[in-house]
Amino acid sequence: MSKADKLFVDMCQSILDEGYSSEGQKVRAKWEDGTPAHTIKRFGVVNRYDLQEEFPALTLRPTYIKSAVDEMLWIWQKKSNKVSDLSSGIWDEWTAEDGTIGKAYGYQMGIKYQFAQGEMDQVDNVIWQLKNAPYSRRIMTNMYNFADLSEMKLEPCAYSMTFNVTGDRLNGILHQRSQDILAANNWNVVQYAVLIHMLAQVTGFVPGELVHVIADAHIYDRHVDIVREMIQRPQYPAPKFTLNPDVKDFYDFKLSDIKIEDYKTNPQIKNIPIAI
Repeated sequence: MSKADKLFVDMCQSILDEGYSSEGQKVRAKWEDGTPAHTIKRFGVVNRYDLQEEFPALTLRPTYIKSAVDEMLWIWQKKSNKVSDLSSGIWDEWTAEDGTIGKAYGYQMGIKYQFAQGEMDQVDNVIWQLKNAPYSRRIMTNMYNFADLSEMKLEPCAYSMTFNVTGDRLNGILHQRSQDILAANNWNVVQYAVLIHMLAQVTGFVPGELVHVIADAHIYDRHVDIVREMIQRPQYPAPKFTLNPDVKDFYDFKLSDIKIEDYKTNPQIKNIPIAI
């Protein structure tokens, strides 16, 4: 059975049984009808995924893995904030009149900085360090740029990655300030699992562990019944994941270089309401 399923079920059960409700408080998020979107949350959730053991995709319902990776590459490879550069409509609610999401996500990854080895952006710096100083404890990225927050349509949720090499394993910690567990949890997990696979392949390492740290892990009030049903579903083995071994440059990866096999899942849950 998928270990990602077990982690997800345990996390959701913990939130539902022991979480803190925002009922009675003033909240920012709202439903499309204007109703306040309340949550049940746990603070400081940490989940660990060993990428040598399995690819951490849920089987409780399908995760659209290639769509998730498309968004990850939009941020990390294209370094774009243009919604038209995405194949999905997941950012439509936060699109500005100029067709961008403002100075968020990919925009931040494309900013050039002066590093010891010269001027480069955060992604290029990660790749350079993994190739030239892999045992450094300073290999990280951060999209939470306070100077630009007022010009972002949405402040980054998954905002920072810290990479760490242990032996021949490339590990990563994904730091997330807030997460809608039903809508986005496994979406982010598979994104950053694939990122570690890709970076490991092009820098000479094997994928190690993905550690996902969520400051505010929450289930929205209108998601509670959906989650309760979902975590009772059967669990199946994790799918098999491979990358095209011929790709040696991170910027050459395409969605067609990803292969997902034997992905058996329960039915999709459609029309999940999204708070904005």
